[in-house]
Amino acid sequence: MAGKQRVSYFYDSDFESFYFGQNHPMKPHRLAMTHHLVLGYGLQKNLDVFRPKKAYPAELAQFHSADYVEFLSRVNPDNQLVEPSLLGKFNINDDCPIFDGMFDFCQLYAGASMEGAHRLNHGMCDTAINWSGGLHHAKKNQASGFCYVNDLVLAILELLKYHARVLYIDIDVHHGDGVEEAFYLSDRVMTVSYHKYGDFFFPGTGALHDVGELNGKYYAINVPLKDGTTDDTFHALFQPIMRKVVETFQPGAIVMQCGADSLANDRLGCFNLSLKGHGEAVRFMKDFRLPMLVTGGGGYTKSNVARCWAYETSILTDSSVSEMLPHSEYHEYFAPNYSLNLTGHKSMDNMNTRADVERIKREVMEHLRQLTHTPSVQMHQAPPDSQIPRYQFDEDEPLEEKLGQYARDHVLLDPQPGLFSH
Repeated sequence: MAGKQRVSYFYDSDFESFYFGQNHPMKPHRLAMTHHLVLGYGLQKNLDVFRPKKAYPAELAQFHSADYVEFLSRVNPDNQLVEPSLLGKFNINDDCPIFDGMFDFCQLYAGASMEGAHRLNHGMCDTAINWSGGLHHAKKNQASGFCYVNDLVLAILELLKYHARVLYIDIDVHHGDGVEEAFYLSDRVMTVSYHKYGDFFFPGTGALHDVGELNGKYYAINVPLKDGTTDDTFHALFQPIMRKVVETFQPGAIVMQCGADSLANDRLGCFNLSLKGHGEAVRFMKDFRLPMLVTGGGGYTKSNVARCWAYETSILTDSSVSEMLPHSEYHEYFAPNYSLNLTGHKSMDNMNTRADVERIKREVMEHLRQLTHTPSVQMHQAPPDSQIPRYQFDEDEPLEEKLGQYARDHVLLDPQPGLFSH
């Protein structure tokens, strides 16, 4: 039997102090609550705990545009109205406000994901955990959906330096649009997102028929779900699809975004997953024993977010935890029952029918069957850290004319090194 996996874990006490604003649903304080449960359960004994290094602006610019990174680095609540036109340009609004320490926050959570990827690349761990990361909506040159810097794209770019193929999985209630868009034309990254779709639910993308284009055709997988998704519905799709994805795509590494807003009772969510159902997705992927970066993401009922990510830390470290939560500095937040598992699920009907589930599974499996062989990326040695091949387009035909309407609307048409395959 294989030995216990080595797990690197990233946390900084500064996360306790970042504050989006009184009425904003994103509360970085949930990270402190998670960390204190991890400590209360004694899980740190099975972790290599690191304080993340802040990502340099130049590192963020490996994906994000230089002018956007420069804006983030210098804007603050006192000067944000000096150039109001930039607020619109970079999509700064009530969802993505300017707050004290915003760039420090971005540098820390992005730095943790990139450092986790670096440790995986060099065999310094088998699994890396960054609950502060997973901000999957951020675009190359815009903030979106509470996300400013896309740490997931940056981590995947890091992994691509040493792995021919990287698998990205997203179980947040919202579609992982920023990551999908970044790699929509690539066959080196397969993105798989399970999310609520329809009824004008943010971000409005992630239809079943959006599968990638050009070299990336069939390398984007979307599993659109309806209100009230239960554990049984979710895993009737998740497990067979992920088993087939790993068999077909043969990834060298995995990045998994574990947004906790897919849990029952989330302030902004509409699914009915239990803690065990959410955690089972993590356990299922862990059992493939591939290098894996695990991040947080959405989650807006703080006490349930902390429960979820502490529990999933126990799964990733093969540790047992008690149903009664350990005492911590934030114990009162878990009243009245102070138990690990969620109670009082939303009384929400599951709107996914058995026919829906079978249709989605059938269509996704058909998309995967289009990939008749493993992608033809040959990597006998790792490319230099500073260079990953860019997509090669025909000189005589504009890229816009090669793409469908979805890609024209959502994928930036100025390919950057590292985002596309040979």
